[in-house]
Amino acid sequence: MIENQYLTRIYYRDIDQMGVVYYNRYFEYFEAARTELLRSIGLEVTLIEQRGYYLPVVSAHCDYHRSAQFDDEITIISRIDSFMGARLRIDYQATLISDDRLLASGYTEHCFTNKDGKPTRPPGFFRSRIREHLNG
Repeated sequence: MIENQYLTRIYYRDIDQMGVVYYNRYFEYFEAARTELLRSIGLEVTLIEQRGYYLPVVSAHCDYHRSAQFDDEITIISRIDSFMGARLRIDYQATLISDDRLLASGYTEHCFTNKDGKPTRPPGFFRSRIREHLNG
């Protein structure tokens, strides 16, 4: 398993009229966590793109368990449990740092495309880096 923790704070821009995190912000937290997860194993998104590959989201899901509020500190744990084929699934759990309560959980699935947006096989450098960290 490949895992990374991303820490952030809830800002005023993140909350809705009821004073809780607006539901779609969790997908933005997931995106930041995903970027840091890949960076932590040497797969910076900019380098992947410079080599001509993209990882668009083809599916996204989020379950909401509890509300977070302004100024709360949260952790988003992102995880890759396996990697086979042309799709990559990353799972997420957002928790409140103060008491480790689960706020939201979900996943994103990604495919690989070339610069023209056409589906392609995952590049060798990506496959080997993921496998190295899954098996290491």
